[in-house]
Amino acid sequence: MDYIDRLTALREDSDTRQGTIAGVLGCQQSTISKYETRKSKYTVEDIIALCQFYHVSADYVLGLPDDLPYPKR
Repeated sequence: MDYIDRLTALREDSDTRQGTIAGVLGCQQSTISKYETRKSKYTVEDIIALCQFYHVSADYVLGLPDDLPYPKR
């Protein structure tokens, strides 16, 4: 499952319409349809806004493991 599948699943599981998500992102419903059918790509700003809307982490949406080690600086 990739980030597009996760975002689509979050929308469907919360019984949220594409039009509502379009309102959150400030775009048209057709844009959300294009994202979900992989005709367009979400921006980083869109992903951040959706993480906030759904109250989930970007790590979850991106499919990163919880115990991902961070590089030392």
